[in-house]
Amino acid sequence: MSNLLWKSLVVSPAVLGAALLVSTTAIAAPSKTTEVSAAKQSGVTQVTQQPETLAQTTIDQVNRYSNEGNQNNSQSQVTSVSQFSDVQPTDWAFQALQSLVERYGCIAGYPNATYRGNRALTRYEFAAGLNACLDRVNELIATATADLVTKQDLATLQRLQEEFSAELATLRGRVDSLEARTAELEANQFSTTTKLVGEAVFGVTDVFGGKTGDANNTVFQDRVRLDLQTSFTGRDVLHTRLAAGNAQPFSLRDNAGAAINTAEGTQTFQVGAGDGNNSVKIDRLTYEFPIGPAHVYLAASGGRHSQYAAVNNPYFFDQTDGGNGALSTLASESPIYRIGGGAGIALNLPLGKGGGILGNSSITAGYLASEANNPGLGQGLANGDYAALGQLNFSVGDRLALAATYVHGYSGAGGFLFNSGSTSDGTFGNDIAVGTNQANALSTTNGSSTNSYGVEAAFRPSDKLSISGFVSYHDVVGFGANDNFQAWSYGVGVALPDFGKKGNVLGLFAGAEPYSFNRPGFVGNDVPYHFEGFYKYRVSDNISITPGVIWLTSPGQNSNNDDAIIGTLRTTFSF
Repeated sequence: MSNLLWKSLVVSPAVLGAALLVSTTAIAAPSKTTEVSAAKQSGVTQVTQQPETLAQTTIDQVNRYSNEGNQNNSQSQVTSVSQFSDVQPTDWAFQALQSLVERYGCIAGYPNATYRGNRALTRYEFAAGLNACLDRVNELIATATADLVTKQDLATLQRLQEEFSAELATLRGRVDSLEARTAELEANQFSTTTKLVGEAVFGVTDVFGGKTGDANNTVFQDRVRLDLQTSFTGRDVLHTRLAAGNAQPFSLRDNAGAAINTAEGTQTFQVGAGDGNNSVKIDRLTYEFPIGPAHVYLAASGGRHSQYAAVNNPYFFDQTDGGNGALSTLASESPIYRIGGGAGIALNLPLGKGGGILGNSSITAGYLASEANNPGLGQGLANGDYAALGQLNFSVGDRLALAATYVHGYSGAGGFLFNSGSTSDGTFGNDIAVGTNQANALSTTNGSSTNSYGVEAAFRPSDKLSISGFVSYHDVVGFGANDNFQAWSYGVGVALPDFGKKGNVLGLFAGAEPYSFNRPGFVGNDVPYHFEGFYKYRVSDNISITPGVIWLTSPGQNSNNDDAIIGTLRTTFSF
């Protein structure tokens, strides 16, 4: 047997034992999939590391730990164990570590001159230490250095191998299992660029009070959304969302039993249910991507202002439109964000780079048209119904956020002000998202131009308390006689996150549904107040149950009508 081969065989049994001394605690911590969350006031987008990148991530981690002690600075050039600031001569492994550092030179430590010997050893660090020792062994073999190891060293390393044999076997099993699972995921994954995010909402709800209670029954409604989120660069996202549902709002009645044309008390899962027969449709097709510091939003269908603008209503607003936030559309967000919708473009430009009053500030501008796909006369992207939004957002630290919003819109004859991008058919129900008939109904014979102004604010005095609110004013100018009117809306909410249990939310809201006074041909000049309370109970990471109550006073802006009380038990499944 050649001298070189003999040296290789002698050194090989010592390699694993030497690597174990990279840390005094040789317990391999399980690797975890990295999850990155990017939150914003108008919603939360989560991006989870894809299975196909797991193997590459492991290699990158090993290389990072291997190079951590090989930086080109004086601290990383460890030639003596005394250079480690956290290693003492009284440590039980001092002599073994001294031998590995000073005799063999295969332990470099960390760039800040620490060894970190009293913490758990991760797989990546173990692999990095093993790699460093193998490199040193190969170097010694290549140079045919005599007396590579002494018998005493071999005996010590052999004992270490025997002592940690169980941990080494466990490590091998974990690596083999990880490789097998990664291979299976790569072979059976749906797409390398797309992930599926789903939400199913079950709602048992009823309304009580006078003629309204007599005209409605307890119902069990649903709303399902499947969102295919595709990323091509890692920083962009294409939303292709499928939706189906059978939910519809209650019919409020006056004291004579006649139906009141109003969207008061509409719940978030009752908006956008299509024909109400669980027919599947694409209710959102948008693409978001960065250009330099700016963020661009493109909507081909189903675009809404709240998808790109900060609504400043934490714990009440839900990006998926009602599965986890407040029960009602009024408590969810200011009505100003429900003016118009459809297809268009928006741009969000940040101001400043962290810290100070401009830390999270931005300028937002957007344009959405509800008839952008129709080439007919008086329709299309520019000549049909549209709403253009401009908003200034700024924050003070991480506790206070403010926004000033302006929306200019146009609607043809027979439209509604708060229509969420729906092409109206002259009826209420799902076409109208919030507010009374007086505040919604535009001229039936002429077009109308609208100018809306809003202020939104959110204040978090502590991690256990959030206060938010809004005020909106709407000036409608019709192109015919007696077509002009003004509408108002306001509200304030108090949320207690982690109330009773981490992940739970207790929310209380009070405000006024959008209303308008003294309109010719309309009856009712009372303020329609809205009170709401809900408690989101988190059963698990994917299931929540939310009981809640909505109390409506003066339905239809008429105090002669009995108050309406809506009770709901909402269950949300997220996956």
